Amino acid sequence: SYSNNSPPVFYFATKVFVLTSSPPSMKFSRPEIAISKPLAACGEDEYEEEAVGIENFGEDFSRITINRPKVRENDVRFDMKFCGICHTDVHISLNEVHQTMYPVVPGHEMVGVVVEVGDNVTKVSVGDNVAVGCVRDSCLTCPNCEKGDEQFCMKMFTHAYNTTKNPTYSHIGGNPDTQNFGGYSGSDVVHQHFVMKLPADMPLEKAAPLVCAGITMWSPLKHWGATDTTKKMNIGIVGVGGLGTMGIKLASKLGHRVVAISSGDKKEDIARAKGASDYVVSTDADSVATEFCRLDLILNTISGNHSIAPYISMLATDGVLVQLGCTTGPMEYEQDMLLFKRNSIAGSMIGGIPQTMELLEFCYENNVYPDVELVDSSQLNEVFTKLQTANAGGVRYVLDIKKSMEL
Repeated sequence: SYSNNSPPVFYFATKVFVLTSSPPSMKFSRPEIAISKPLAACGEDEYEEEAVGIENFGEDFSRITINRPKVRENDVRFDMKFCGICHTDVHISLNEVHQTMYPVVPGHEMVGVVVEVGDNVTKVSVGDNVAVGCVRDSCLTCPNCEKGDEQFCMKMFTHAYNTTKNPTYSHIGGNPDTQNFGGYSGSDVVHQHFVMKLPADMPLEKAAPLVCAGITMWSPLKHWGATDTTKKMNIGIVGVGGLGTMGIKLASKLGHRVVAISSGDKKEDIARAKGASDYVVSTDADSVATEFCRLDLILNTISGNHSIAPYISMLATDGVLVQLGCTTGPMEYEQDMLLFKRNSIAGSMIGGIPQTMELLEFCYENNVYPDVELVDSSQLNEVFTKLQTANAGGVRYVLDIKKSMEL
């Protein structure tokens, strides 16, 4: 997933919230830094749209009205059909990382149908199914953007929500001071560069998580050579949740031996059902020893603070441990563990537009999709509370926008 590695954002408000004495159903964090950024009146270059979000710090989800920019010459407007619910949505919406601007409308796994395009748009047409992921905007001119790594934009990419328009490059219309809102809404307007066309018969509810969870796993697989089908690698996936199970499916479909790694044995059946050949309990020394010096690549999806020493011991010579989760504290390991096998610890997050389109094509052609569970807006508080603890079934929750707007 975007895995909480959101870029620095530009804030234009100073008021903070104070948590009231009435406890929320979801656990919010750090009330002293939450930001109140009330919505300005809808401008002539904007339109009002219905959305589901959190109006104020400490409140439950509710129906709110937001402002979207009207279509300009390079813009695409699409009616939202589904939006995946990412763990990052929980972190941001409940103010667990960075500072959250309220009201907040989460969602960076957006899929829908094009209803309007600007005069210069050639990438998609009205009636096309499309997807938009974590990257709402980037400068498009720096070396990273030019080679298709918009997620590493040297001026910092603009995340789908809880960001303001970047004053140095914005390709987003409307009020320049209005924060960006995500996909838990009836429609959105995005520059064509960041819109990806989907095959007409691709299941939209399953496509949604691909533009976050899918690309989060695909990007490091590609970077470290695993998408080259002439290679056969031993690949470890740490964490058997919604992100990890997607990684297991992709790596196994690419023809590699996949080892699922978890802190307990409760998810072994799930992992093997998704395509894992073997299973390691990272808290059991004997279990870890079965993969000692065997794994060429390990993708670690765990977002909490934890020991990475067991994973390093499983790396083969020249093996790489890729950190995908967000942690709030330092991680300890003995440097000798790296020296004697020339191992590396690296980081990765999402991918750029070209990589994401490559992933979508691969998943469509090979029928590789996440396991999803459709929910509506009345279930959001419950789903967020579940995701704050664990994802026991390894499913990706997907918000049914049409049903939610009818409630």
